[in-house]
Amino acid sequence: MELNLSNIPNSIPSSVKNLDLSFNPLKCIGSHSFFNFPELEVLDLSRCEIQTIEDDAYEGLHKLSTLILTGNPIQRLGPGAFHGLSSLKTLVAVETKLASLGNFPIEHLTTLENLNVAHNLIHSFTLPEYFSNLPNLKNLDLSSNKIQNIYQKDLQALHKLPLLNLSLDLSLNPIDFIQPGAFKEIRLHELKLRSNFHSKNVMKTCIQGLAGLKIHRLVLGEFKNERNVDMVDKSVLEELCNLTIEEFRLVFIDYLSGDVIDLLNCLANVSAMSLMSLNMKSVREISRGFNWQSLELVKCQFKQFPKVMLPTLKRFTFIANKGLTSFEELEVPSLEHLDLSGNSLNFKSCCSHTQFGTNRLKYLDMSFNGVITMTVNFMGLEQLEYLDFQYSTLKKTNEFSVFLSLSKLRYLDISYTQIHVAFFGIFQGLVSLQLLKMSGNSFEDNLLPDIFTGMNNLTYLDLSECQLERVSEKAFDTLPQLKFLNMSRNNLFLLDEFAYKPLYSLQILDCSFNSIKSSRVQELQHFPSNLTINLTQNAFACTCEHQSFLQWMKDQRRLLVEAEKLVCATPSDLQGMPALSFRNDTCQISKIIISVSVLSVLVVSITVFLVYKFYFHLMLLAGCRRYGRGESTYDAFVIYSSQDEDWVRNELVKNLEEGVPRFQLCLHYRDFIPGVAIAANIIQEGFHKSRKVIVVVSQHFVQSRWCIFEYEIAQTWQFLGSHAGIIFIVLQKVEKSLLRQQVELYRLLSRNTYLEWEDSVLGRHIFWRRLRKALMDGKPWSPEATADEGNN
Repeated sequence: MELNLSNIPNSIPSSVKNLDLSFNPLKCIGSHSFFNFPELEVLDLSRCEIQTIEDDAYEGLHKLSTLILTGNPIQRLGPGAFHGLSSLKTLVAVETKLASLGNFPIEHLTTLENLNVAHNLIHSFTLPEYFSNLPNLKNLDLSSNKIQNIYQKDLQALHKLPLLNLSLDLSLNPIDFIQPGAFKEIRLHELKLRSNFHSKNVMKTCIQGLAGLKIHRLVLGEFKNERNVDMVDKSVLEELCNLTIEEFRLVFIDYLSGDVIDLLNCLANVSAMSLMSLNMKSVREISRGFNWQSLELVKCQFKQFPKVMLPTLKRFTFIANKGLTSFEELEVPSLEHLDLSGNSLNFKSCCSHTQFGTNRLKYLDMSFNGVITMTVNFMGLEQLEYLDFQYSTLKKTNEFSVFLSLSKLRYLDISYTQIHVAFFGIFQGLVSLQLLKMSGNSFEDNLLPDIFTGMNNLTYLDLSECQLERVSEKAFDTLPQLKFLNMSRNNLFLLDEFAYKPLYSLQILDCSFNSIKSSRVQELQHFPSNLTINLTQNAFACTCEHQSFLQWMKDQRRLLVEAEKLVCATPSDLQGMPALSFRNDTCQISKIIISVSVLSVLVVSITVFLVYKFYFHLMLLAGCRRYGRGESTYDAFVIYSSQDEDWVRNELVKNLEEGVPRFQLCLHYRDFIPGVAIAANIIQEGFHKSRKVIVVVSQHFVQSRWCIFEYEIAQTWQFLGSHAGIIFIVLQKVEKSLLRQQVELYRLLSRNTYLEWEDSVLGRHIFWRRLRKALMDGKPWSPEATADEGNN
């Protein structure tokens, strides 16, 4: 279509069955134009500017069932134009400037079922004699023509075929007159008369002309945008008493004069009544001896729900009557089909047979309404097979098994009903359910749990737009017959094959519009080979980590919908690239590079960690080499807590530096060089320039990080110097539990001799004698100097 073709292309294969050539300037259809397409079943030549169709134009199209000629200004139509169409069932000749059916050469189309000649220039309703040769004709559309008068002689062809099951559409013809008796003894399946009459009186006269007609369905009224008759009264509809009607439909009448129900008295015995887009605000009750089996009330502007008491009613449709909020209980004991969709009804208590006045209900549609509070589990409605609540707000569904008694239900739609599933027994009792739609709701923790227990006959399940992030592994364990599963438009991150493993009969899995990056496991093995999976519009991660999933997509592309359109979302440099083009060989190179990089980083990290941990020990080692051969400046470096400084100043320093012999101590507050880091001073001034180390152990010492640090460096210093250079002074008893926190210190004190300070005359004497003896070990000294110090 729309290729600006002036001829039928030779490149079209001869096996074609459906050919659309619409909107091409073909101008003329010559003889045997389609002889090369013997398999053709549908041919569309709409708006091809065709002016001429020659004889035998469609010769050879023995299988053609549909021919569309809409919108062609045909001026010349050969008498044999439609020869050869031995199987044609539908002929559409809308807007072809056809002026008369008598000049339309279709008398040999004995298989024709549908003839549409709407929007033409036909003035006469005369049906040619050849209509009696069209025994299969079911639909004749003459709407939007120029027919004004209908006479008895015009319908002679129908009299010759009284059992013809014909539907006739005369809508939008400006009919002024129908001859009385013109339709007498004629049987039609359907007659449409909409927007035909320019006044109420003309409408009444023309209905009189229909007297004697036997018809299955009569459609009377206006079109929404083609209003001629604003008001219909009782006198108009009384004329319908002279017709034999099985079904009646009245549409788009602005005003009905008088009691609406009274106007329909002549139609009390029709089997089906349909009233659409009427003003029925005043109707409060429908109960006057009508024998209707079907009642349809659509967009009828009711102010309140009518009280319906019809014992014969089997089918009741009450839809799109906006503004209603309350529901009136029905008295319809024979009712089997109830459609209440598209209103604003609220139900404070639902649902039971007392509300709907019947226990025979099989079909119930309450979709697109207000708030429906579930308080009764369909008591007395056990025969239900179809139930629809979509886009209504359901409440209290998590408090008990709402559908427990509906063992015969086969169809359930609770889509967009604002249900937050927290009760796992919500579907208990639905043992016969075959189709379940519950999209647009939500689940506890965004997890699909095992809520389908006992639903072994389910074949269709819609869980789209339910905010799901995860699916439990047992969610579908009891659904062996499921064939279609819709999981689209959720927040799934993984394609979890284990969750779908029990679905042996699954044919279609729709996971489109999620956030799927990969599969749950490395390999997908449990999906059946005949499954079709839709993964479009997901966020695939095209990285080596997920290469098994990407390889599976390549291998199983025949299972995937539009596999070539699946694109990468991450990493950013591959964003938008087709997922099927990801190369696994790049991952091998990447693995080597990553392994070397990881090993290098690990080695560097360990080296840095060791250097950091033993930095000061390394500094001490370097210092030992530097100062190892020189003489020591101090006799001892004192390690102590600042909390014990009074004892160090008043006892230790006074007795050792002022006593005999005299010792020189290294004390941080006096001997450390200003401007140098504390750690550097400890190592360079304390350890490297001292012969020994005095450790003053106390409660405060054990709790001081700096003291423990100095002690650990002292151990390294002692090890490097290969001599017993550490003298422990226990200043006060330390709790064993606290001391055990420093394992090495506790072990040394347990295994080595240490000095213990005692504040008594004898204890002090022994303490200082032992400490001086320990400090003299390795100290160079002369007897003269010692004697001089003693004399002083």
